[in-house]
Amino acid sequence: MNQPETSKKSQSVSDEGSPKFGRLLIVLFLAVSLIVIITFATEAYYTN
Repeated sequence: MNQPETSKKSQSVSDEGSPKFGRLLIVLFLAVSLIVIITFATEAYYTN
């Protein structure tokens, strides 16, 4: 009885892993783009 329970747990973890990984990629991309925007904005502000 323990084996089906562990297989169900591993399946649910693998199913939940991909959306979390996709969300993590989106958050990382937004963070990098925010840093790039801040960098260009400060460079444009201080060069004038």
